[in-house]
Amino acid sequence: MEVRTPALFLTAMNGVEDRVEGLEAGADDYLAKPFAASELLARINALARRPPIAGTKTVLRAGDLELDRIRRTVARGGVRIDIQAPELKLLEYLMLHAGEVVTRAMLLENVWSFHFDPKTNVIESHMSRLRAKVDRGFGRELIQTERGAGYRIDGD
Repeated sequence: MEVRTPALFLTAMNGVEDRVEGLEAGADDYLAKPFAASELLARINALARRPPIAGTKTVLRAGDLELDRIRRTVARGGVRIDIQAPELKLLEYLMLHAGEVVTRAMLLENVWSFHFDPKTNVIESHMSRLRAKVDRGFGRELIQTERGAGYRIDGD
C-alpha cells in the first residue's frame, strides 16, 4: 500500500548525502537543524497546499463488505467487524486490488514492507484470522485462494 501523506524530515543531519538519502527514502521535504520556526511553518503550509491525489477512494467495497479508510472500520452486510491493524492493512490491500490475484510477494512488500521472502507464515496466519472474521457466518466467502498464485477478493 502506498502512503500518500506528505513527510517532512526534521533532523540534525545536514550533509548533502543525508538530504539525498532522506528524500530518496520518501521524504517530501527535508529541513535540517538549526531552522527558523517561520521556515518550518512555510514548508508545512507548502506541503498542505499540494492538491489531493485524484481518485483516492475513502470507502472500499467488495460485495457486501465495506472498509472505511478514514474511520478504519470494517462492516459486512451492515454488521461491524472488529479487526486488528495488520488484518486491516491486509484487507485494504486486497480490496484495492479486488478481482485481481495478489501474490505473496506483493503482500509481503506492500503490507509488511518486506523486500525479500523471509520464509515466514505471517501471511497465512493473518489471512486465516481475516477470513474467520469477514467470511465465516456470512454465507459467501469473498476471500479466495488462487492455488499456486496468491489470493483474490471478489469485487462483485
